[in-house]
Amino acid sequence: MDERAAGGAASGSIVPDGYVPRVVDDEMGRALRAMPAVVVEGPRACGKTWTGRRFANSAVYLDERASEGLAAGMDPAMILDGATPRLLDEWQLAPGIWNPMRRACDARGDLGQFILTGSANPPDDITRHSGAGRIMRVRMRPMSLYESGESDGSVALAGLLDGDRCAAADGGLTLGDVLALACRGGWPQMSDADPVTARDAARAYLDEIGRTDVSRVDGVDRDPVRVGRLLVSLARNVATEVRHTVLAADTAAAGEAPLERRTVAGYLAALARLFVVEEVPAWRPHLASRAQARRSGRIHLADPSLTVAALGAGVDSLMRDLGFAGRLFESMVTRDLQVYARANSCSLAHYRDSDNLEVDLIVEHPDGRWIAAEVKLGGAAAIDKGARSLRRLHDKLDRAKTGEPAKLVVVTATGYGYERPDGVAVVPITSLGP
Repeated sequence: MDERAAGGAASGSIVPDGYVPRVVDDEMGRALRAMPAVVVEGPRACGKTWTGRRFANSAVYLDERASEGLAAGMDPAMILDGATPRLLDEWQLAPGIWNPMRRACDARGDLGQFILTGSANPPDDITRHSGAGRIMRVRMRPMSLYESGESDGSVALAGLLDGDRCAAADGGLTLGDVLALACRGGWPQMSDADPVTARDAARAYLDEIGRTDVSRVDGVDRDPVRVGRLLVSLARNVATEVRHTVLAADTAAAGEAPLERRTVAGYLAALARLFVVEEVPAWRPHLASRAQARRSGRIHLADPSLTVAALGAGVDSLMRDLGFAGRLFESMVTRDLQVYARANSCSLAHYRDSDNLEVDLIVEHPDGRWIAAEVKLGGAAAIDKGARSLRRLHDKLDRAKTGEPAKLVVVTATGYGYERPDGVAVVPITSLGP
């Protein structure tokens, strides 16, 4: 299907009705002004097509038939010609368009020619020809609470990086309300869905991943049942440094042999290519103490709703297991901070050392500024515990090399935002923004 703006209409002429602005919009605009082509990547249903249309003047929606046509000698101009920027949606289904697109960028010599959206990274050999100087990649994730309207964004990550003091009103949500938002997830089509509908949609999403997507992404047949078990194990171990041996054991039913570790690694690589699984790497700063920083990353699913759906959980069961609810909440904070960090050119990491000191999230800017954050559901005792961990990390660092943190932060589910006497900021997720 081809969709074109009439007569070279102004940018945004095929923007969908009801488009909700996304944090990534600013990055998209900059990318199109800087490069001939922009590749928008992220999990299926996170809003890539709508964001692509927001910036496009024409669009073509690709499928396997286009791939077959290209392989049979079809003129690529039938796909590439159109008002620019031209959206090539789900381009990985017709990977043969990559090289003609790259050559068209060179031949035209203009910026902002193509927007390619894709919910899977194709095998490396498809993009082996360099996109340097032609292509910029933009990463999208499911909607943060700021994007879906449940956070007022009164405490901006940009401000925290600048050392601004934190102050925010109580948003009025209860812990149950915030956990319900985690269960609903950040999928644009589910933003107004009731809990049962959102759960069913997330369950269907996972079923489709196991049934077709995880094998199609690289052409390797995989057992859907074992993929499903692996997803359940990942959900059960969300926001931890789970070992592959644990995941392998969880893929076997009674009387079955577990998958080999190498096979599990292949499954995880396929899920990462689908942007369903994401690892937050370990932070390895300069330490003044003898403690050794660990190297293992923490595993998260793309959205907390997938974790909930994989386990068949809900708000009631989460309220009965606040330990797991805390890890699910950490996964939601991680999703949101990934969005806000990207908007500020930052990266995320986590910290754990041989003294068993853990800090949930480290936000690093390329200029050396950094923030350490602990994630707690709330309550004075939990906030105090998080603040103590942050102060311990501060005292362990060789700050002559790492620099002073821009801010130490405890992110909570509910309540007010404020600065403690020890300098630690308390920020509810419903106040956090880019």
